[in-house]
Amino acid sequence: MTEPQPHQHVHFNEIADEYDDSLPPHVVEHYLAKRVAYVRRILPSGKVLDVGCGTGVVAGRLAEAGYEVTGVDPSAGMLRYVEEHAPGVTAIEGSATDLPFEDGTFDLTMCVAVLHHIIEPEAVHQSLVEMVRVTKPGGLVLVWDHNPRNPYWKNLMARVPQDDGTERLIPEAEILDGLADGGAKVIRSDQLGLVPDFVPPRLLGLAAGSEKVAEKVPGVRRLCAHNVVLARRP
Repeated sequence: MTEPQPHQHVHFNEIADEYDDSLPPHVVEHYLAKRVAYVRRILPSGKVLDVGCGTGVVAGRLAEAGYEVTGVDPSAGMLRYVEEHAPGVTAIEGSATDLPFEDGTFDLTMCVAVLHHIIEPEAVHQSLVEMVRVTKPGGLVLVWDHNPRNPYWKNLMARVPQDDGTERLIPEAEILDGLADGGAKVIRSDQLGLVPDFVPPRLLGLAAGSEKVAEKVPGVRRLCAHNVVLARRP
């Protein structure tokens, strides 16, 4: 899930061995299942590009669900783990700002927890435009990234190895503008997720139930953990 700027490539190569252990497994599984279920609702089958695929955890789960998945990431260190986590995924080293694919290649182009590592506004904008470009006409673009309105991110990001303090949380409006400039039409923009990393396994069910309620309450849902933006290339 990483698509760092060039100055971060060395950092992600260095922390690749510990990346997948940075959060409790039951919390990781909760969000992984949540994201895969979302994709299955919007696209029952097809060709998927996971931009900033990292070690291939999300890409691998989608491949297991029957999708034809390609993952792209600039960190060779992270990509070393794709074969382990996602043997059915085609892994390619490359940058979100210049995706190495032809126009209109994928039914769904997505990124998860990537944009805040790209950081610079111009690079974020170019990445969103590129995601639209490589998507088929009529295809979907999905951006799932940290919500700056959620106050807990600063606490969590100070404790996980993938975040070194150079990150920038990307406002929802910036995502919407980038997709629109790429020619996509936004279908919906939601705030999802509220299960924190410190929830013990025995309370995960309760936390997940509370999350579902929060996602439906106006005002409260604006503070959920992630901005989830879905758009279509006309």
